[in-house]
Amino acid sequence: MTEPSAASSVRAARDLFATLSGHEPDSIWSAPGRVNLIGEHTDYNDGFVLPFATPHRTHVALGTRTDGNIRVVSTFDPVPVEVALADLDALFPSDGDLRVPEWSAYPLGVAWALLHAAALTADAVTGVDLAFASDVPVGAGLSSSAALEGATAAALSAAWDLALDGATLAQVGRRAENEAVGAPTGIMDQMASTLGQPDAAIFLDCRTLQTQVIDLGFAPAGLELVVIDTRVKHAHSTGGYGERRASCEQGAAIMGVPSLRDVSVADLDRARELMDDVTFRRVRHVVTENQRVLDTVEALRTDGPRAIGGLLDASHVSMRDDFEISVPELDTAVEAAVAAGALGARMTGGGFGGSAIALVEHDRVAAVTDAVTRAFDTAGFAAPHIFTVAPSGGPARDA
Repeated sequence: MTEPSAASSVRAARDLFATLSGHEPDSIWSAPGRVNLIGEHTDYNDGFVLPFATPHRTHVALGTRTDGNIRVVSTFDPVPVEVALADLDALFPSDGDLRVPEWSAYPLGVAWALLHAAALTADAVTGVDLAFASDVPVGAGLSSSAALEGATAAALSAAWDLALDGATLAQVGRRAENEAVGAPTGIMDQMASTLGQPDAAIFLDCRTLQTQVIDLGFAPAGLELVVIDTRVKHAHSTGGYGERRASCEQGAAIMGVPSLRDVSVADLDRARELMDDVTFRRVRHVVTENQRVLDTVEALRTDGPRAIGGLLDASHVSMRDDFEISVPELDTAVEAAVAAGALGARMTGGGFGGSAIALVEHDRVAAVTDAVTRAFDTAGFAAPHIFTVAPSGGPARDA
């Protein structure tokens, strides 16, 4: 349960860049993944979320070119992908038909979206080589994609002298993911990555994009946030995510409101009368989850982190039963953690795999880890990857 090694990721990005280009990079940048403490599938419904940035980061080594091209390579796929910056508009939006390897659509999409955000043409900026290395677990629900987007956006913003703030970089990342990659995600992941603060969560209103820094106080309270990566991979661009989003949009239309942000808990009885059971349960999750985020923020402010365990538990039940995005491995992780003494636990991320989180007394971390590992073994599941995380900062230049 050790913290990730930033030094090894920096070294890997630098070495890969040298192999690619034959010289040292001009700079190395990084951005973090995120854990969402609470507020799942509320972001694209204009709702509330409470994520924080993790110590796990994606690093990118950058060097400029003179030919107007952008070339990207990653330790996950060492085959370089090269296109002219002037050709990005022909690649994106992708309309679901990617003409480059999917992983490369993330950084290439960021470059495309960044040029549009800054109202620049390709001939106004320099070409670049980008080499990526990451210790953010892929497919674990810790937003490896937002870390990749954030690192790319921060590095290119600096190389192109754009001086864009974190919120703008987050919007660039979301546009890349939505339109270049074709994944219908909200903006929570990108905002958590680009606005992360040490020892705090980001309370985000996804309608207004207003943020507040919320002190978590885990360490002073003797608590740890344990991540249980089930190793069940998920992908946002697959059908289950899009189906849930479509159900939410249908529910909002039935209620006659712009989004489910405008439906309150008090409106649920009326919603039940108007909708089929599946649509209603999708709506109920989002509406009650929004309220749980607000309740969590209030509990943290007034009573401290020990008061939020029950809200984490209720969030998981809602995702399991109403939104139906859990899987047996996630349920096993949550149930075993709580049985072993966790104050509360829930799945985190988009669902259909990925990770669970548990809020645990510092001296109970080993017991919870052992209990979850035994439960997975008993159920015949592959061994989970279990580690602790502490809230961390956003994009940074590392070299």
